[in-house]
Amino acid sequence: MRALTVVPGKKNSLAVTTVDDPEPGAGELLVTGLAVGVCGTDHEIADGEYGWAPPGSDRLVIGHESLGRVRSAPPDSGFGPGDLVVGVVRRPDPVPCGACAHGQFDMCRNGRYTERGIKELHGYAGELWTVPAEYAIRLDPELAEVGMLLEPTTVVAKAWQQVERVGARAWFEPHRVLITGAGPIGLLAALLGVQRGLDVHVLDRVATGRKPELVAELGATYHHGRIDDAVAAARPDIIIEATGVASVVFDAIALADNYGIVCLTGVSSSHQLSLDAGSLNRDIVLENTAIVGSVNANLDHYAAAARDLAKADVTWLRRLISRRVPLARFEDAFTRRPDDVKVVIDLDDRAR
Repeated sequence: MRALTVVPGKKNSLAVTTVDDPEPGAGELLVTGLAVGVCGTDHEIADGEYGWAPPGSDRLVIGHESLGRVRSAPPDSGFGPGDLVVGVVRRPDPVPCGACAHGQFDMCRNGRYTERGIKELHGYAGELWTVPAEYAIRLDPELAEVGMLLEPTTVVAKAWQQVERVGARAWFEPHRVLITGAGPIGLLAALLGVQRGLDVHVLDRVATGRKPELVAELGATYHHGRIDDAVAAARPDIIIEATGVASVVFDAIALADNYGIVCLTGVSSSHQLSLDAGSLNRDIVLENTAIVGSVNANLDHYAAAARDLAKADVTWLRRLISRRVPLARFEDAFTRRPDDVKVVIDLDDRAR
């Protein structure tokens, strides 16, 4: 079969290669790959900055934002041919640590977890893939064109869970949320904020185009420009930071309101900033500000995200996908364009 593979650590090694068809083991589904989403992690792997091949292999099949249709399944698996499914990305470490032992492998404490398409396990960017039934998530059939959005939705489902759990430390009745960044994570965080009945505000640097339109279609408020202006206008109880830009991260923390919660979902590159750490510490302590970082997801977050997507307007979700690229033209998917939100690689148009 064809699969999109890379030699981890080697730039310009991304290629469509022929690999052996996977054979399902005991308790595994055999799945026809329909599509994979492309995210920043995939770009880093393609640039040779990140990623590990499975033991004994020189190349890694990439792709962790999966979507497929079951071809065959064990009789007692709860799945059947034709089911629309997504494969979970992370697997618990083999020790396991306390978090992994309790099903919270997104919180792995020793770093020995593995991840499909990223770390020591082949991913989902192939015409066929297998997955243990316990790590497969069934999707509503209406999500057949957009189901690859499930994995990024799990990230924000977890982020919202973390916000709500931190808020529960005391009285918590949030009304307004500011989300910094209108990429896929930011826009999906806005969707979940609207589903929670909050007054949602989104800040991004672009003034026109698809991003402000998508925010407006949610019934949310779009801001562009300076974060302090957006904070002054929104007066948020919660800030979800989805840019990873170091200056925005620290501004979000510094500008958070009394008893505010800041959830960081973006990963910053190495960058030095000058800041008054003492003043920032003082404000955080005296104003009861809470800061939490959130990344990856466990099975509970996948289940929650599947419910959230099933409730969403599919037309709006389709608009999140700015481009669909055939597997044979994968290079186009890795060429950034200014108006991109989410780029998707179609693995088998006929199966969809």
